[in-house]
Amino acid sequence: MTRNESIWRHIDGWTILLFLLIAFCGWLNIYSACFSYETEEVAGLFDLSTRSGKQILWFGISVVVGVILLLIDSKAYEFLAYFLYALIFILLLVTPIVAHDVKGSLSWIRIGSFQLQPAEFAKAIIALAVAKYMGRYEYQLRSWRDLLIPLALIGLPMLIIIGLQRETGSALVLTSFLLMFYRQGMTGWVLIAVALCALLFIIVIRFSFYPAAILLGVLYILGLWRIWRQKRIYKWWLTIALFVCLAYCGLCKIAFQHVLKDHQRERIELLLGMIDAPNGIGYNTNQSLIAIGSGGWLGKGYLHGTQTSLHFVPEQYTDFIFCTVGEEWGFIGSFFVLLLYGILILRLIFLAERQREMFSRIFAYSVVGIFFFHVAINIGMVLGLLPVIGIPLPFFSYGGSSFLGFTILLFILLKLDAARITKMR
Repeated sequence: MTRNESIWRHIDGWTILLFLLIAFCGWLNIYSACFSYETEEVAGLFDLSTRSGKQILWFGISVVVGVILLLIDSKAYEFLAYFLYALIFILLLVTPIVAHDVKGSLSWIRIGSFQLQPAEFAKAIIALAVAKYMGRYEYQLRSWRDLLIPLALIGLPMLIIIGLQRETGSALVLTSFLLMFYRQGMTGWVLIAVALCALLFIIVIRFSFYPAAILLGVLYILGLWRIWRQKRIYKWWLTIALFVCLAYCGLCKIAFQHVLKDHQRERIELLLGMIDAPNGIGYNTNQSLIAIGSGGWLGKGYLHGTQTSLHFVPEQYTDFIFCTVGEEWGFIGSFFVLLLYGILILRLIFLAERQREMFSRIFAYSVVGIFFFHVAINIGMVLGLLPVIGIPLPFFSYGGSSFLGFTILLFILLKLDAARITKMR
């Protein structure tokens, strides 16, 4: 048996099956989300003039790319990681210069009749670069110093995407690497610190600076009581942490009022119940909730959703595709789609856990974090639990860049996993 034949035998079939099922369900819902009674007789599922037809085209392209990724030697991904990172870093810098404005974002490059978003491909390449650095034999994650370079590899592209490309959603996805850091041994206190920062931000914006200061004061007193008999240096660090947090609270207010754009600020205010704008900034979410709620247990039936077919929900075929599922497939259909994603994420965790090489393991958990972040944020956004930040549902939302980007992530992982078995022999 040749090496390539061995690779094909050991590709994880369950992951491929889940990929195909989710992509198929997404394709059907894209057609439904773009369906209208006026075009019912002239536009079909495979019509390349429709978004469902274009999605099939992107599916075909992604499958070809996936097969190519499976044919490439697994060692090449680690060997080329830094080179690919340099290329994508330059491309991210160039993108705002050559991109055309799409709803305030400068993250799309037009190539003929297609548009590509380099930030979608950056996720896989950043994951490869971080995996290569952290996968070194001598590397150990023991302190903040060990996190500096991996955080820089992630943070620099994030700053470019937010600052130059004005694309918040794609940048925030990169925070999902925290899950990988935690699995690799990062102290849980970092996650607690991130959660505390989020809580303080909410308190400061929703109420004022003073309730946040009171909360920090209580935590400071409890901390002093806990370490009273320990070294004095710990008390100094705790005091410094208190003043840093107080400064952070002040910066939150300043950033909210003077850095965030009006629509970003209004989305946060809407989520926190500070404003009520069902016909303004909250229109998408409000119509999405109406669509999902009207579906009931079994839904209205495929192509029979009134909110969907009459296009009450803007961007329903992209970021708000899940509300089509809720209206036409109901609770049962929505649960089925979420079950598919849940099984996929659990399967990816299983693949990550069985990796013997650190490079493959770190990359696998980066993929897990990215997929989990996208699913959780997109569903929370559609249900009105989180602000609208433009996060697509993997393999489900319409879009060639996102579909291809997720395919690259998934198939590189499948290749690394298959290579694990051949290396054992």
